[in-house]
Amino acid sequence: MRELKLELTRFMMSYKFASDEMLTKINILKEEFNSIHDYSPIEHVSSRLKSPEGILQKAVRKGYPLELDGIRDNIQDIAGIRITCSFISDTYRIRDLLAGQRDVTVLHEKDYIRQPKANGYQSLHLIVAIPVFMSDRVQPVTVEIQIRTIAMDFWASLEHKIFYKYNGAVPDTLVEDLRQAADAASRLDVKMELLHDQVVALESVDPNDADLFSFDGLPPFPLPKGLLDSFMRGRTEAE
Repeated sequence: MRELKLELTRFMMSYKFASDEMLTKINILKEEFNSIHDYSPIEHVSSRLKSPEGILQKAVRKGYPLELDGIRDNIQDIAGIRITCSFISDTYRIRDLLAGQRDVTVLHEKDYIRQPKANGYQSLHLIVAIPVFMSDRVQPVTVEIQIRTIAMDFWASLEHKIFYKYNGAVPDTLVEDLRQAADAASRLDVKMELLHDQVVALESVDPNDADLFSFDGLPPFPLPKGLLDSFMRGRTEAE
């Protein structure tokens, strides 16, 4: 019993550590965008870890082997992270940034944005594997990542509350109202991104502003022009 308890503890800890590692990666991206770029595509990040009871219930419900290796192979959403973005294009941008990291392996992807579920649900789902370095082993651990816009997240939260209240037996009229609300949320996402793109296109930089200096492809950032001139002179002299 003591050995089983120890293995179960290590099993749960590995998923917590994997979630923590992914959260660190996501928060680094968020801080970088906030510091360097015009805005951050990441609005909010949350995480959750299934309880041992919840894991066991799912294994029994799905008919999976009731042993740790079998659970690890079959249940891939024990650790979950949800990223809420500003616009639809941001969801794919964050997906690409995370998938491009060396120690992140995308095992599976479901794109419910381009192909929403029948009830209107939209989100980008990833199952990724990340190595967790324990004291005596390196354990690849899976994490489910859901990436969605604010409108998608609001709809999904409301839909979850309604199905919980009705214990899954939601009236057909309400189901149809939810589907129509999902369509409205999707149209809102498209409209808001179009407006955002128009605002960005109208933005201009005052070339007379001595405290702002820009390079092609990068937004203006506050650095004294004299400092940059010194670097440029030093590079020219070196050449």
